[in-house]
Amino acid sequence: MTPLKADEIYGNWATLLLPINNDDSINYRQLEHEIDVLIASNVNGIYSNGTAGEFYNQTEQEFDEVNGILASKCNAAGMPFQIGCSHMSPKISLDRIKRAVILRPSAIQIILPDWFVPSFEEIIDFLRVMTEAADPVKLILYNPPHAKRKLLPKEFAEILDAGIPLAGCKVAGGNDQWYREMAALNVPFSVFIPGHHLAAGISHGAQGAYSNVACLNPGFAQQWYNTIANKTGDPFELQARIQEFMDNCIVPYIRDKGYSNQAVDKFMAAVGGWTPISTRLRWPYKWIPEAEVLPVREKCAKLLPEVFMNQL
Repeated sequence: MTPLKADEIYGNWATLLLPINNDDSINYRQLEHEIDVLIASNVNGIYSNGTAGEFYNQTEQEFDEVNGILASKCNAAGMPFQIGCSHMSPKISLDRIKRAVILRPSAIQIILPDWFVPSFEEIIDFLRVMTEAADPVKLILYNPPHAKRKLLPKEFAEILDAGIPLAGCKVAGGNDQWYREMAALNVPFSVFIPGHHLAAGISHGAQGAYSNVACLNPGFAQQWYNTIANKTGDPFELQARIQEFMDNCIVPYIRDKGYSNQAVDKFMAAVGGWTPISTRLRWPYKWIPEAEVLPVREKCAKLLPEVFMNQL
């Protein structure tokens, strides 16, 4: 693949969920099948080693094997892909970038240093070293709500004004004022928001989502994005039903039962049934029991029947 420019990064990007065997090893056969389905779903792109890819819990050999498989399949199919090189250790993250560049990804995702809150001066220095190592591949800054330092729009502006050529960010979004400030950034910059806010986010100027809705079903998420991009149908009516499903069937697992975001992402994939991946996470994180998949699937089918139509 050719590295993407910021204005070429848009739409519905599907995460690569990490399939885990009962002995805590990675099921690479399932990983290959998952990538094949994502490519066949014609998503706008695929990214590895996000939260549901359990980037924080892989050995470096596993990191290389996972991303080697992804790169081989995506480069052969002409599918845009991003490699997540995030790690709690800046040094390991930097080493991952140096190895990932060789795989010719469309972009590379990273997080800020995570053990102690970095100063803004440290953030600039960190990003400068990382962008130089990634060149010519551009970086996407993954700055989730649970990051130890959550950046404001003015701080993204200061980073870009300092000559750090970030291509975009993955963030939680914000209110109208937040979107106006992000839209005012004076260079091309791709803003990605949570998948279940896609219609609203794009209407406010966001470019797309690294999508939790694609966890539920990548083809369904892509069709929804296409209706938004082509201005057909009523994407806000579908967004309301998606958010109702999330609020009633998914959020309680996080809010009331203490499960992680990666647990609910894998659970949604099991509910959607588009991949044989189990709900299992790597130790020490707990996963949602498989016995809970069918009851939620039945609720999903009533509220979002589109999820189960035309499955590959």
